[in-house]
Amino acid sequence: MSGRVLVGVKRVIDYAVKIRVKPDNSGVVTDGVKHSMNPFCEIAVEEAVKLKEKKLVKEVVAVSCGPQQVQETIRTALAMGADRGIHVEVSGKDYESLGPLQVSKIMAALAKKEEAQLLILGKQAIDDDCNQTGQMTAALLDWPQGTFASEVTVEGEKLKVVREIDGGLETIKINLPAVLTADLRLNTPRYATLPNIMKAKKKKITQVKPSDLGVDLTSRLQVLRVDEPPQRQAGVKVETVDDLVSKLRECGRI
Repeated sequence: MSGRVLVGVKRVIDYAVKIRVKPDNSGVVTDGVKHSMNPFCEIAVEEAVKLKEKKLVKEVVAVSCGPQQVQETIRTALAMGADRGIHVEVSGKDYESLGPLQVSKIMAALAKKEEAQLLILGKQAIDDDCNQTGQMTAALLDWPQGTFASEVTVEGEKLKVVREIDGGLETIKINLPAVLTADLRLNTPRYATLPNIMKAKKKKITQVKPSDLGVDLTSRLQVLRVDEPPQRQAGVKVETVDDLVSKLRECGRI
């Protein structure tokens, strides 16, 4: 394999931020809130850069969909070692309703346009937890997929992928071109060094619109309401098993 790798990088609310629901329950508060790259996307970028360092691929291209702010996320990927970026401009209502299907259509169109050999995505985003984009993209392209990858080995024109599944680990071999989704244990992402952050500012980010790719962003889903989970009730300590049984009976649990 010596082709091009596309890596999806999503801008999400930082994992350390406490999420707040809007007063009108239409969504979560994003204004004035710290954002960063989705952690699973960081793992995907790291894997792509490692493949390039091993001279197994010739170019790593970071892709993100959203408003102007997503360029910060792309710059982070460039500082980690990606060669160039593609910013798919989506804003306003289209951005608010942007879901896995719409992103999958964009990624599939870009994979064809860029003649990519491999597409690497995070297995899921920490904001919506959908875990759908990689699978949908593979279906749209009719490419093999290696999801929940914890180890990837290139063997000529094939990939050996160790997958994390409920029962343990599963090893598969798939043909290229293919789609991979990165699981937590695939690697440990590097920190971007200051020299690389400075170099990233000079790397090219191409801006395209979904219409340039022939993609319709119309969503068939409507969010009716967003609510915070109910607050957990305080627990009660009991001294003996009899007390525990008594409390459970009072609560109607037994």
